[in-house]
Amino acid sequence: MAPVIPGFEYRRVPVAEGVSLNTAVAGSGPAIVLLHGFPQTHLMWRHVAADLAADHTVICPDLRGYGASDKPAEVSRDVYSKRTMAADVVALARALGHDRFALAGHDRGALVAFRAGLDHPEAVTHLACLDVLPTVDMWEAMHGVTAAVGFHLYLMAQPPGLPEQLIAASPDAFFGHFLDIWASDPDAIPADVRAAYLDACREAVPSIVADYRASAGIDLEHDQADRADGDRLRMPVTVLQQDWGAALGFDAAALWSAWTSDLRHRTVGFGHFMAEEAPADITKALRDLLAR
Repeated sequence: MAPVIPGFEYRRVPVAEGVSLNTAVAGSGPAIVLLHGFPQTHLMWRHVAADLAADHTVICPDLRGYGASDKPAEVSRDVYSKRTMAADVVALARALGHDRFALAGHDRGALVAFRAGLDHPEAVTHLACLDVLPTVDMWEAMHGVTAAVGFHLYLMAQPPGLPEQLIAASPDAFFGHFLDIWASDPDAIPADVRAAYLDACREAVPSIVADYRASAGIDLEHDQADRADGDRLRMPVTVLQQDWGAALGFDAAALWSAWTSDLRHRTVGFGHFMAEEAPADITKALRDLLAR
């Protein structure tokens, strides 16, 4: 059996026509939703979630297209847009009785959280984004040979067919590559959790590619439109990032500051999988955010 977060109840929650999210829930009190990144599932939050559940209702879903959640076919370009996935999150929280909630996301989940903050300011009370840039800023930061670090972004941006075929030919090598090179502490992802991540990704190649493809198309268009309109995040925002700016030549804090007037940005020294490598630090950052 796949590992679970101890003490959490698991539910399948309908959030859209034909789409239910596999969700772990525990605790009571103000709600916080935790969204996972790539190539992971909700399990990446297992340490942080258990701590926060002492005084919060903690909601940890697998995103649409990932883990044990439904994986609708990419019949249109909006099926895996971050706007659609953000609407899933709002519907999930409401289905569990929470019209307002704090939201934290890592990697892909942070892009969903960012979009939820822009599209649903009436619902999102606090926002944390871990180790990403907004989509429009990410693409503008990638240039020259330094962009090779993001080769997967370009691979999965291609039209349907080729990227799915290439990745499905050796999924464990592809997804395992990122688990290896992005972790500064490999022991933070034990063997059973790593196996669960690889099993989940192996079964979700088309939907994972569709999620990334959206970020090279419709997600970019949505960010560009918001930037042109001057739309900004209205809630307190915390961003924690590795020092990608030093390698790629951008000022991460300045880029994030353009999206909010209430930002706490910190460059961290731990690896990309920070909720697993430094859970105490991440939990403290989230508690500090929730106190604002």
